[in-house]
Amino acid sequence: MSATINAANFLMLSVFGIAAVGYLLGRITIKGISLGTAGVFVIALIYGAFSGTHFNSKFVIEEINYASQALKIIENLGLVFFVTSVGFIAGPNFFKNMKHNFKSYVLLGVVIILSGGITAVLCLLVGRAIEAGQPGYDPNQLTAMISGLLAGSLTSTPAFSATKEAVAAQYQDAVTVGYGIAYLFGVIGVVLFVQLMPRVVHADLDEERRKITHVETGDVAKFKGKLLEFDDFGFTPFAIAAVYGVVAPSAVAAVFGILLGSVKFFNFFSLTTTGGALLVSLVFGHFGHIGRADLMPSKKVLETFRELGLMVFLIGAGVSGGMSFVRYFKPIYFVYGIFMTLLPMVVGYIVAKHVLKMNLLNILGSITGGMTSTPALGTLIHVAGTSNVASAYAATYPIALIAVVLVSQLLVRLF
Repeated sequence: MSATINAANFLMLSVFGIAAVGYLLGRITIKGISLGTAGVFVIALIYGAFSGTHFNSKFVIEEINYASQALKIIENLGLVFFVTSVGFIAGPNFFKNMKHNFKSYVLLGVVIILSGGITAVLCLLVGRAIEAGQPGYDPNQLTAMISGLLAGSLTSTPAFSATKEAVAAQYQDAVTVGYGIAYLFGVIGVVLFVQLMPRVVHADLDEERRKITHVETGDVAKFKGKLLEFDDFGFTPFAIAAVYGVVAPSAVAAVFGILLGSVKFFNFFSLTTTGGALLVSLVFGHFGHIGRADLMPSKKVLETFRELGLMVFLIGAGVSGGMSFVRYFKPIYFVYGIFMTLLPMVVGYIVAKHVLKMNLLNILGSITGGMTSTPALGTLIHVAGTSNVASAYAATYPIALIAVVLVSQLLVRLF
């Protein structure tokens, strides 16, 4: 019992320490470019790598298992907080946006993922040419590694899970390592991309914001002031949901989303917690109320949970991934991951700009969704100065989610 208490205290100290140092790192600005909240992920990854090589021997097995399980809970909790908040924020404008740009979002999501898949195939062919004939070379292991790199480059946990299920048991570790290696640049690369592109094209962000600003004329605006509100901030719905699990709109959306995300379609893939919570919270945010009962937490509460969720998610994912990063890292794998991250974004931007004629902030929002990059969306919201970019993310994300799972499965099955 005491071992578990010690592990719990140490884990809590670690989480707050990573958050503090990570935010300090994220505030460092070089020529107007900063990591923002993604700085937390960098520190978490470094911490995980250090603890994986130095701390594990000092903990008993119960403590290690406790820490691993706690990190997974932390990661999932943060993900649900973030995605559910994003869904509520984007909900009032999401369906209107989809109505006008549905074909563009579908095409862009598919283009981004297919570009990543083609890049992965090219990397696989290059890898086989380089490694063939070397001692211990196993083409199936390399395929598993590249598949993991693809999932990590696109920061796609669903693709990661689906790929692990598709490969033989002896190759699942390779998938995990590949995912961990590529995830770092998969996060940082997209975060930097959405900050750099407005500067590269000399965009007037005030003008770009006006292009995506919508006038809200839905039910929430119509009934404003007449709805039954639980409190001024929306904390009561969250608190009641924690106890009863049925009253709070945001928590209900999260619960419904988790249930929806667990359903597998055609025994092949599921929307996962992320996709399910996002879709359900979008619907809740769109309608805004049931009768006179207000379903919308306050804007400030949603923004707070969005940032808190993102931070917690990055800590959980970063520490877990860092524990195996140093042990299995090879420079060439990191290079593969860079190409799998950059090329889909560049191709997606070109198609969105010159073929689909989309405006800049919708392009960048769609790219964060197409790359399934939760951290990059958080950064883009800060860069753009508006949460309206979340609508483009939310519109492209489900398409990309399905496409990346299919592409990852095909890569394993065909190669």
